[in-house]
Amino acid sequence: MEPPKRINVLGVGISEINYDTALEQIRAAIVERRKGYVAVTGVHGVSESQSDPALRNILNESFLTTPDGVPMVWLGKLAGSSAISRVYGPDLMLRVLEDGVERGWRHFFFGGGDGVAQELRDALTARFPGLQVVGTYTPPFRPLNDAEEADLARQVAEARPDCFWVGLGTPKQERFMPKYLPRLETTLMFGVGAAFDFHTGRVRQAPSALQKAGLEWAFRLAVEPKRLWRRYLGNNPPFIGRAFLQLTGLRRYPDVPHQLRPW
Repeated sequence: MEPPKRINVLGVGISEINYDTALEQIRAAIVERRKGYVAVTGVHGVSESQSDPALRNILNESFLTTPDGVPMVWLGKLAGSSAISRVYGPDLMLRVLEDGVERGWRHFFFGGGDGVAQELRDALTARFPGLQVVGTYTPPFRPLNDAEEADLARQVAEARPDCFWVGLGTPKQERFMPKYLPRLETTLMFGVGAAFDFHTGRVRQAPSALQKAGLEWAFRLAVEPKRLWRRYLGNNPPFIGRAFLQLTGLRRYPDVPHQLRPW
């Protein structure tokens, strides 16, 4: 299956997809055992990449870089795409898990604080009877050492997951996936950030009306002001300015690749 086209958003290639086309791509990759990673990307990831060329390359070399935030969709439509719609990480996770029950897909949860991955396993296996969660791993709040890497590789080799879910937050999860995908016996990695906390009920999600209006950031800021105010103050205004310059042609960003990274 051909990879979807990408919309250039400030030099980051956002996949021109919706939930249906994302699932089609994911099903094909798992059937064909084509390794890759899915970056769930909104304003935060695109903004971080402006001063981090390595992160920009990671996003551009993904299997899919989903339009996680509504601004990605708006810019995609302004660029002429009629096929793009929001592919929100927490919802994509639920759809992939549900879709994979009948297909026998195996899942591994990596990330979160103490006990979160195990809570997530319990919550989602109750929600989707027959769901196969074959492993969980709570990493330390630092890079893995050699012994921990070897232990993780052993657990994954024994579990043989099709899907490896990473809940570390941006940009840690984006850096983790291309580094560890070649080392671990899994097919697809998904960086889904706060989905672990949302689906265990530890953090409240924004109402759907706010999400559709592109105001999820305001809800999350109200819920977690101490943790998130720097992110939104530092990312949102500059993103708006850069997007204006791109849309008006006052600034040109590098073309984005439309091919997959070979593994």
